[in-house]
Amino acid sequence: METNKLQQPGEKLPSDTFGAESLLLDNQLCFALYSASLTMTKIYKPLLQELGLTYPQYLVLLTLWERDDVTVSTLGERLFLDSGTLTPLLKRLEAGGLLRRQRAVKDERQVIVSLTDAGRKLRQQAQAIPQEISCSVGCSLDEVRALTKELHRLRAAMASNIG
Repeated sequence: METNKLQQPGEKLPSDTFGAESLLLDNQLCFALYSASLTMTKIYKPLLQELGLTYPQYLVLLTLWERDDVTVSTLGERLFLDSGTLTPLLKRLEAGGLLRRQRAVKDERQVIVSLTDAGRKLRQQAQAIPQEISCSVGCSLDEVRALTKELHRLRAAMASNIG
């Protein structure tokens, strides 16, 4: 059986493709992604502690540094987070003086999230983090970019198979 053939989304492989080794932990794509994510978060932790941030808070700020004054739902879509997860993050960042939340004038059902001056200034302090991370991953910049692009492709392919 050819194993290098590109599988199309939704296409099922023949059942004889997977043997007993398919249930070994080290052969699981999910575990490779999960453990890599945990390791990446551990690398970020001391860098972000200097800024007083957790990794999820950093992701929120990265999003706002890209585009300020966005709705909570836009933030959630961008970060793949539901409002139940995102709202406590936003409350802590707001309590820390890094952002503010206010109801939209045109539609009070929407909440607009905006950076404060302190939130904008924190960007300068965070500027060195990508370089620090790049040094930690043991890949060239081109390899990091290629891997990131492939992970985006993988995420999109998986998302297209979710009910």
